[in-house]
Amino acid sequence: MGNLNAMRLAVVGAGSMGAQIAQQAALHGIDVALHDKDEAQLRKARDSNQGHLARRVEKGRLSQENAQLALERVHVTTDLDSAVRDADFVIEAVFEDLEIKRSIFNELDRAAPREAVLASNSSTIGISKLADVTRRPELCLNMHFFFPVLVMDLVEVVRGPKTSGEAVDRAVKLAREMGRTPVVLNKEIDGFIVNRILHAASQEAYRLLDAGVASFEDIDTAVEKGLNWPMGPFRLGDFSGLDVTYNARLHMYRTTGDERYRPSPQLEAKVKAGKLGRKTGEGWYDYKS
Repeated sequence: MGNLNAMRLAVVGAGSMGAQIAQQAALHGIDVALHDKDEAQLRKARDSNQGHLARRVEKGRLSQENAQLALERVHVTTDLDSAVRDADFVIEAVFEDLEIKRSIFNELDRAAPREAVLASNSSTIGISKLADVTRRPELCLNMHFFFPVLVMDLVEVVRGPKTSGEAVDRAVKLAREMGRTPVVLNKEIDGFIVNRILHAASQEAYRLLDAGVASFEDIDTAVEKGLNWPMGPFRLGDFSGLDVTYNARLHMYRTTGDERYRPSPQLEAKVKAGKLGRKTGEGWYDYKS
């Protein structure tokens, strides 16, 4: 590792997660190489980040000069080798597909410096499923950011069975340097901390609904006013997409065989009817008006 200020980060995958992870680091003075094999995706990432920073400038939360510097610290490229050649730390943020991620980790192991940490932003694929294609499993871990990264403060750092303490320390340090709050999981588990707890709470909400205990509106109100959550579980489901919620439930149910994870029949009915929440104009609530 060079001196601290010269930390070199590479982010692989310029979708909305990867683009914002790169921009968040750049806002805190870190030089970032942002890679995507699709030139159009890189342009979209750059435009989107420019929009986010422009709004901060308008609101007086960021100076024009610092916004410009932060945009210039993100160097976009379609060449993976040049993106990671000098990196101290690489964060993979591509689509949630195991085979794609494995092939990328294999490439990263070949192309990145031997001492670089390789992190996956995945929230569903534990690092043990990726580290075994590398010769550095001790330097591999999950580093799960929350969307939108430019707003959400938390990063879950998850240790795989072979991850070294040094790699965890470096991930924690990077998260802090990026202006984010890290938490460390010493064991790799499905869903990590936040999704585990959110999942259990929303599963209980669905159970109450299915048992006819209360309406979904009243359950949301109870959670929002009684637990002080910004959104109740049904409103949150509409916001993130009921298909996303349903598929996550189904995944947990199939991998564990545990009845507690079986998706709610009412949730399943919404998804089958194509009522997926905000993105389709209707879910639990109606967004058409």
